[in-house]
Amino acid sequence: MSLFAMGFLLVILQPSAGQFPRACANTQSLLRKECCPPWDGDGSPCGELSSRGSCQNILLSQAPLGPQFPFSGVDDREDWPSVFYNRTCKCEGNFKGFNCGECKFGFSGLNCTERQLRTRRNIFQLTTSEKDKFLAYLNLAKNTPSQDYVIATGTYTQMNNGSNPMFRNINVYDLFVWMHYYASRDTLLGGSSVWRDIDFAHEAPGFLPWHRVFLLMWEHEIRKITGDENFTIPYWDWRDAEDCVVCTDEYMGGRHPTNPNLLSPASFFSSWQVICTQSEEYNSQQALCNATSEGPILRNPGNNDKSRTPRLPSSAEVEFCLSLTQYESGSMDKMANYSFRNTLEGFADPRTAISNTSQSGLHNALHIYMNGSMSQVQGSANDPIFVLHHAFVDSIFERWLRRHRPMLEVYPAANAPIGHNRENYMVPFIPLYRNGEFFKPSRELGYDYEYLQEPALDSFQEFLIPYLEQARQIWAWLVGAAVIGGIITAVLTGLILACRKKKRGTSSEIQPLLVESEDYNNISYQSNF
Repeated sequence: MSLFAMGFLLVILQPSAGQFPRACANTQSLLRKECCPPWDGDGSPCGELSSRGSCQNILLSQAPLGPQFPFSGVDDREDWPSVFYNRTCKCEGNFKGFNCGECKFGFSGLNCTERQLRTRRNIFQLTTSEKDKFLAYLNLAKNTPSQDYVIATGTYTQMNNGSNPMFRNINVYDLFVWMHYYASRDTLLGGSSVWRDIDFAHEAPGFLPWHRVFLLMWEHEIRKITGDENFTIPYWDWRDAEDCVVCTDEYMGGRHPTNPNLLSPASFFSSWQVICTQSEEYNSQQALCNATSEGPILRNPGNNDKSRTPRLPSSAEVEFCLSLTQYESGSMDKMANYSFRNTLEGFADPRTAISNTSQSGLHNALHIYMNGSMSQVQGSANDPIFVLHHAFVDSIFERWLRRHRPMLEVYPAANAPIGHNRENYMVPFIPLYRNGEFFKPSRELGYDYEYLQEPALDSFQEFLIPYLEQARQIWAWLVGAAVIGGIITAVLTGLILACRKKKRGTSSEIQPLLVESEDYNNISYQSNF
């Protein structure tokens, strides 16, 4: 693209918008560029009177980005959320939320001081009543308007830079579908032009932390609308599966008897309507998905392109992926080789870790295998199998973190694709979360996986962790000390053995006439030494 053309696009660009707290979706907040709603507990912004937080300027990362996105100032998601707000609530201690009215993940109680550890379980290990409750919660979320959030139906430019707010209500389930669409959508450049090589949630280091936050927020919203404080997302362990074993009417919906692309009418998922699936239409209109219904969920598992995804992932492929020691490498995108993230995401071969975008492995393989709504990135969260799948992907990420115990510095601080550096805020979440904040073990975030729990070892491991960490930091000194200590020990042992042998050879009972006074003194000295 010529410099003239790029300059022209910068003039006619139409930035895109994100997901907003209802309390900040108004003219005053947009014009002031401030999202610091009052906390109901004391009526002060961010609960400042109760020392929960305060309204502060957003500190944006200045680290350089990778070369994948050659523009600046053409997309509202750049330097999120500064196009809309440059002041938000900064919460203290264990408080969180867009008004500091909630607790950080893993904490609860009036003052957020009580630690919580919830367990995500295999969906096939749930009792019938537990499974039915989970399905009912999904349906409730699909039919319950979000009380806290709205979506934008126009760009910042179309809102006249905030003086003409354009927002819409949305149900709790579709809110998350929309957020996934929004993070992965193309950049609108004006006219009929778009930039496709951009994604704030995929194809780069933030893929795993972003989806980790997505699931944590999803669980949190379900708890709020159901009152079930112990709710967790179940996972589907798809390793070595012969087919889609969750694709039955008892679970996530079976196949329609006459149309293999639809769900069985016996499943209430068959009545669900999808949103945000027509990306080419939005691009041609230079518009955002406005959450209008676009038809039923599509799914035809196993009838996908076998040359791209011949089968579901195997246990051996997962184990190979877990053996990779580098979280990220090279260009830090879908062309990265020997990258754990890129291999788990599915752009690298799960047997060699070499990038191969003509094939879809591990995470991507499951999406392609479903052959329907799940197979198109922007609209994939429409299918409720999405949350089961990503919960299991997150568990593999968790296994890697526990096995390799990386320092935070392992997550790239600079030169990653736009939005994926360690200190970048994740799009489009408000409250704000940085990528690096979720590059840590799940137990520090308040949850675990049933199949990863080791009750007999947990307490001992927790006791050893800080000492092992210190040892890892000074391992070179420890090795050096061990070598020197070994040499000294060997020398001393040799001297002692030599002295003992010499003493035995000069005993007064065996050779009394060969011992002179000077020799005796020498022997005594050596023996004492």
